[in-house]
Amino acid sequence: MVTIESDTSDIKANATFAFTYLSDLNNWKGLMPKEVTKLESQNDSCSFVLGGMTSIGMRIKETQPNSKIVLKSEGKSPFPFDLEVCLTETGNDACTVKLTFNGDMNMMIRMMAEKPLTNFFNYLSHKMRGITAG
Repeated sequence: MVTIESDTSDIKANATFAFTYLSDLNNWKGLMPKEVTKLESQNDSCSFVLGGMTSIGMRIKETQPNSKIVLKSEGKSPFPFDLEVCLTETGNDACTVKLTFNGDMNMMIRMMAEKPLTNFFNYLSHKMRGITAG
């Protein structure tokens, strides 16, 4: 099992707003880096190609209102994984977000994918700073 944690980022919106925004995977289109292609999304699922690698699909598996969204691999993803989005309220109009990825990769895939995935999750976390309530 490979675990990758993103940087923690501050969001200028309360956890309720950020949770609602991030729970709709259609909103993730604006968070993705330019290396993401073939992005398709619905409210609770999305798929995309990251950096010319294979297609990655995920669907919302579980939520804890205003604090956690767990996405699970789906479809033709190259390995099973969970991606946990954790929100922590830090004030009236502020919260933090951190992404934690747990993937079941063999050593070869890990060597190729760990750095690009770490960069990808940090990018998403940093882009989430742009989520604002108004």
